[in-house]
Parts: sequence; structure tokens; C-alpha cells
Amino acid sequence: MAYSLRSASLTNYVDIARSVGLDPHALLRAARISRTALLDPDLRISAEAVGRLLEASASAAGVEDFGLRMAETRELSNLGPLAIAVREEPTLRRVLESVARYLRLHNEALAMRIEEADGMVIIRQEALIGLGGSLRQSSELIAGVLHRMLTMFLGPKWKPRAICFRHSPPASTATHLRVFGMPVLFNQEFDGIICPASDLEAPLPSYDPVMARQVRQYLDTLLLQADLSVADKVRELVLVLLPSCACSAERVAEHLGMDVRTVQRRLALDGLSYSGILEEVRAEQAVRFVANRGRPLSEVAMLLGFSSLSTFSRWFGGHFGCSVSKWRAQAASAHGTDGEPRPVGPL
Repeated sequence: MAYSLRSASLTNYVDIARSVGLDPHALLRAARISRTALLDPDLRISAEAVGRLLEASASAAGVEDFGLRMAETRELSNLGPLAIAVREEPTLRRVLESVARYLRLHNEALAMRIEEADGMVIIRQEALIGLGGSLRQSSELIAGVLHRMLTMFLGPKWKPRAICFRHSPPASTATHLRVFGMPVLFNQEFDGIICPASDLEAPLPSYDPVMARQVRQYLDTLLLQADLSVADKVRELVLVLLPSCACSAERVAEHLGMDVRTVQRRLALDGLSYSGILEEVRAEQAVRFVANRGRPLSEVAMLLGFSSLSTFSRWFGGHFGCSVSKWRAQAASAHGTDGEPRPVGPL
């Protein structure tokens, strides 16, 4: 599936590009993104093209925090339909649930999961497309926007428990410290934010139950028009369940409220299968994780749902035609000092 997003994702792109000595319009042309996208925030454009644009811009400028700089001055209004949803919820928890529910109206290539355990909430962001390279700029832009939204509701003194990224740390974390107001964790198992569950229970003064009902009806209508296919839902669930080592056709079917045979039959109508989607997602994530030399291979094996490093190594050799260590060495040689291929990435 070719995922799209609102062209509002390019907000601040021209200013940030110029501030680091780039020609933004030349880079837009190279990414095959029309300049019209800068004028109409609701234009649907390719998520893949935007991701490649961000990575190419960061690489051309030698700026590792390009996406985060774009997030620094974003406003709630840039979120379009999501901005309507979040203004009409009684608590911040309900705000996040609305964002997760209606997110694809803003960005089809992104999913958000809210997990809670032991009094803590994990807000996970998952890219639904993999491009065999770095997602650094997209991941940091998204986390920066999410953090900015939470701070708007909770006040400038609010601090989460942790900001987490899968990718390796940049040479300088000065921008991260300025934007998030705290040290950031890299080489983590997921991209996202951890905060106390109690932070999400504060009532929001803008809540209007009558208006909220009307907003939900309107957005639900839009959602029905843009509903995901079964294949997209399976892919999203595989991404979320893989690190738990509990990713199976049965578990995915359970989350979808179907039996396994129904899921397989629906996938077969599009010429797909559960095992094929699992293999594709694993390969995409393997490229991303293995390229990061700061991440131990035993940890990569766990994140991809393998029971042991040896099982992962056999799978990797069969899929890529060489050993993991050889592939990692070749990637480091070909793609620079940070070990991450570029310029690629969705969102």
C-alpha cells in the first residue's frame, strides 16, 4: 500500500532547510514533492517521499537533528483533524486515545499505541512502512510533536519519565536537551515517551460533551472512508507484537476479533499471507536494527521475535545471503560513521 499524509507534515521545512544552508525547493524537486504542498496543508502527499526528503536534507546539511528542529515550533493547529479531536476530550488520557484512533486521518504511515503497567504509560510510535534505512528524522519529528502537544496541556514544567529512540545517539544531543528539557535515551526497544499514568488524568477545561459527540461523529465518518485493509491491520499488529516474542497468526487474529482462517482468507484475496507479512516486517526491521552498531545482536534477535541469537542468525543468513556480522560490517563501510543507511525513511 502507498501511504499518504497531510502536507502539513512539511510545516517549517523551508525555514529549517534555509537555516542550515540548503535550497529547500531543489530538495523538494528531487523528492518529487510539488511546491503546492507548501501552500495547502490538507494536500495528501506520499509518506515515503516526505521521509526521504527529511533524511536527504539532514544528510546534505550534515545535521543529525533536522527533524527535531522542525518539531520545535509546531502548533496544535498543524494536526488538522486531530486538533479538533484533542480539544474535545475530558482528560489527557482520552486525548491520547483519540490521537491513536484518528491518527491515520493525518498520517496513514504511522500508528500509536498506549500501554500501561505498574503506574506508568508508554506511548509508542510505529512506522507502518519500512524502507531499508534510517528513520531518525521522522521518528524524532513525531516524538518532538507529541512531546510538544503534551507540554501544551500539562504546562512547561512537565517532564516525562523518559524519551526513547531506537536509533543510535547523534554526535551532539544539544538540540534534544533544548527541545525535551531532559536527557534522551537511545538504542532503546521502541520510539516513544514514558510518563506516569497519573499525568494523564488531569481534567481539561476545554471539554464540551455536546461538541465532543458531534466531533466524534464527524471524525468517525471520515475514518470509515479511510479505513485500513486487513493486511494493513495485520502489519501494524506484527510490528507491535514482534518484540514480545508472542507474535503469531492466532494472536493477531484474536486482536482483530476474527479466527485465523478468516484472516488468512481475507489476506489471500489480496495475494498475501500472514507468514509473508511477518517475513517482510522482520526483514525491514532487521535492516534498521542491525545497521545500528550500538545495538547488541542478541537484543536485535529479541526485538524481531526470535527465541535465540542462533535462530535469528540462521534466519538472517537464509534471507540476506550472508552472516549478520558481515552485513553489519558492509553497512558500516557503505553508510558512514553512525552506522545508519541514508537517505531514507517514512512519515
